[in-house]
Amino acid sequence: MSASNTSGVQAAIDTGRPADLTPIVLEADCLESTAPEYLRDLKGGLADAGYLPAELTVEAHFDEDCPIAVQREADRLREYVRVAAFLGAGRLAVDVNAESRPDDIDSALAALEERARREGVTFARRASTDA
Repeated sequence: MSASNTSGVQAAIDTGRPADLTPIVLEADCLESTAPEYLRDLKGGLADAGYLPAELTVEAHFDEDCPIAVQREADRLREYVRVAAFLGAGRLAVDVNAESRPDDIDSALAALEERARREGVTFARRASTDA
């Protein structure tokens, strides 16, 4: 992070104040839809109940040894970058399971990380615990 970004973050913290919202982690599998209408209602309902989405977690399935399958999964994950940004979540945590094409997967996840950065969402790649 550059010095100007650091000072901007510090200024926001210094001038901010606590909110009566509890941060929560949302599981992508529990979302009924990724449609904007659903997400808008969900975000409003969470706020009304006193919650703020802090993180969205999603399980990545890179278990097929096929570049087209890797791209299809990357496209699915890209949708969750949009969802995280829409909900105002600060982080998208991607739990990666089997890696049959590590170079292709690394490239796809790097592109997703860049997309998330542009959307204002921190991208966290984690090893899946479902092994």
